[in-house]
Amino acid sequence: MKNSILSIVLFLLNQLLLAQEPLKYTTNMKSFTEKGIPAPKDHFTGVVWVNMNVLPEDGYNANIGTVTFEPTSRTNWHSHKSGQILFVVKGTGYYQIEGEHIQVMKEGNVIKIPKNIKHWHGASHQSTMQHIAMITDYDEDKTEWFEPVTDDIYNTFRAPVYEVENRLSPQAIMNYEELWSEYLSEEKELDPDLVEIFHNFAYDEVVSHNTMDVKIRTMIILASALGSQALSEFKMFVNAALNVEVSPIEIKEIVYQAVPYIGKLKVTDFLEATNHIFKERNIQLPLQSQSTTTIQTRFEKGYERQKEIIGSGIENLYKNSPEDLLHIQKYLSDNCFGDFITRRGLDLKTREMITLSFLIALGGTENQIKGHIQGNKNVGNTRQDLINVMTNLLPYVGYPRTLNAISCLNEILPATKN
Repeated sequence: MKNSILSIVLFLLNQLLLAQEPLKYTTNMKSFTEKGIPAPKDHFTGVVWVNMNVLPEDGYNANIGTVTFEPTSRTNWHSHKSGQILFVVKGTGYYQIEGEHIQVMKEGNVIKIPKNIKHWHGASHQSTMQHIAMITDYDEDKTEWFEPVTDDIYNTFRAPVYEVENRLSPQAIMNYEELWSEYLSEEKELDPDLVEIFHNFAYDEVVSHNTMDVKIRTMIILASALGSQALSEFKMFVNAALNVEVSPIEIKEIVYQAVPYIGKLKVTDFLEATNHIFKERNIQLPLQSQSTTTIQTRFEKGYERQKEIIGSGIENLYKNSPEDLLHIQKYLSDNCFGDFITRRGLDLKTREMITLSFLIALGGTENQIKGHIQGNKNVGNTRQDLINVMTNLLPYVGYPRTLNAISCLNEILPATKN
């Protein structure tokens, strides 16, 4: 009987991990991923949902249920006479055995909790977590519930990201943990040399060079991840942005603004990733519209914004355009600037830094980089502001693209001589 139950659960998990069609196997033919009913407050802290999938009365000597924890929610301390197996199917969570450190559990993990061991488990600080909890030998099992897990205990979690033989500077550790307080990277075990080199450089030496606000710094790196088509790093920096209080609207505006500069084909996967993270972190979608134009006003307002950024030279672009390419100039005014750059959610100085970050990361866009260096100046960003942008992007886009951007900067906004 045990083998048949375990086979069912393993088959179910295999379907999840192989990203096939979601398997619907529950007592009432409902999806096992459904939230179910609220968990009893006597045994849980926060918002928790329970969906019982397999019960002893179904003919199995087991108790199997899907439990969904909203961020920071968790069980009380408890133990099981028969032990417990947790299959994490969504999100990131914590579990702790009494007397040991809090551990992280992620989607795809299987947690085997020994018999009669006092423990707790639940969601992480930022992520919803869903697991399938399984108890075998249910006829012999006894669950004992103890006291709630206090906030003091829960908040003792610190991700051991930087235990790389003490080779990372305290400043690098502090700046990294400001962005990701709970992220566990496999790089520290697989590539400790690279962790030492990159983190000490990117999160200490580079960050310490200037006083750029952490929110702006995170947003320009997020934009460069879009320009570089680096989806994994982009997802990391969406979470980092939320962790340092960049608003969901600001993040979405960066993604939307990428469309005219990078193209919808390349932005779609990043938009989907953003929505997935927002849903995981319980951010209600769709967000409030930030549009300021209509079909009737988009050209007029776009042209006005374009002139504000580019300057009066925009008039010459129209005058000097061949007749058969005049429509492209119109598209720049009504679509690029009218549809996107007139939107609320980001101020104009930030939008121009975001645009410049796209262009630097794309590479081969020196003509556009020069234009938007001038545009940054026109909206109030200084040469030092742009040096800060390029310096902070350097670890992520590399030296060739950064040096090309610096050459453009020196041509358009040369350093003043003392």
